Amino acid sequence: MTVPVHLKQLRRKFGSTVALDGLDLDIAAGEMVALLGPSGCGKTTALRIVAGFETADGGELLMGGEDVTSVPANRRDIGMVFQSYSLFPNMTAAENIAYGLRVRGRGAAIRKERAGELLELVGLPGREGHYPHQLSGGQQQRVALARALAIRPRVLLLDEPLSALDAKVRLSLREEIRRIQLDLGITTVFVTHDQEEALSMADRVAVMKDGRLEQCAAPGELYDRPATPFVAEFVGTMNRLPGTVRDGGVVELFGRRLPIHGERPAVGAEVDVLLRPEGLAVGAADDGAGTPATVRVATFLGPTTRLHLTTDSGAECKADLPSWEATALAPGARCTITPHENPVLVAERAGAPSLKV
Repeated sequence: MTVPVHLKQLRRKFGSTVALDGLDLDIAAGEMVALLGPSGCGKTTALRIVAGFETADGGELLMGGEDVTSVPANRRDIGMVFQSYSLFPNMTAAENIAYGLRVRGRGAAIRKERAGELLELVGLPGREGHYPHQLSGGQQQRVALARALAIRPRVLLLDEPLSALDAKVRLSLREEIRRIQLDLGITTVFVTHDQEEALSMADRVAVMKDGRLEQCAAPGELYDRPATPFVAEFVGTMNRLPGTVRDGGVVELFGRRLPIHGERPAVGAEVDVLLRPEGLAVGAADDGAGTPATVRVATFLGPTTRLHLTTDSGAECKADLPSWEATALAPGARCTITPHENPVLVAERAGAPSLKV
């Protein structure tokens, strides 16, 4: 049975360090939510509190409407997958998977049947007799996932489960984890430092900063309509370009007036405009319609090419173009840039124009 999970005003301190500062987060039954943020933001602490490995200093944790804040970890019906696999080296794959059932006193026949079902589910049929050292890293993590699911947990927790794997295996396994999660409909919370992983797997992504929730939204909304400048710059690549706030809730950038999304500073304020690389159009040097600029670097990314540009006034920015359009824009080429007329976030001017890499 899958259940919703509610984190209500969770607080946790380690000495003078505040790990969680009143964290509120509602996770629907069957939903997969990723906790994303910089090191020290509190995401792992939050996951460990849900698991029962850490005790909150304040607030409540509800599962299925039941307050489990003080319930021991072994009574929460939680399945957890760690970064380091944590398989028992002296047990076969089937024995590792069935370990939780054995602890719960299930019979040998039930354990064997359940292990076989889960080996099929995670794509490892016929590996029941293999020991961890006979399995690749990706296969070991599949066994760890099967072990977490063996007890039919109400909630599945994933603590950076793919970070120790190489890129190709990581991509394959994250697709498998998502498929399994959808097939089972199990409420899942996972911690990751990988933005692509979070955006590609989760129903919603919760971006954290300093122990608080900055925004929790579907991946598309998080990317296209970030709620705060921190989220805008943390998720994906973002230009910071100098602009001026004008009447009518707009900001002037490169001669264009763009509607402001979110908080609007006073008219006349000098601000930084936050703009994605795909939010800039690049034209020919003689089109007379945009701001003159020079290509400094062109980085081929497959279907797109990222241009690193400097305007004649010294502002630096990045623009993404289809690679076939960028073939004539080698380093040193002259061009013009024009922002698309979409709503933008603005932030307090941070001195000289800067760019998040």
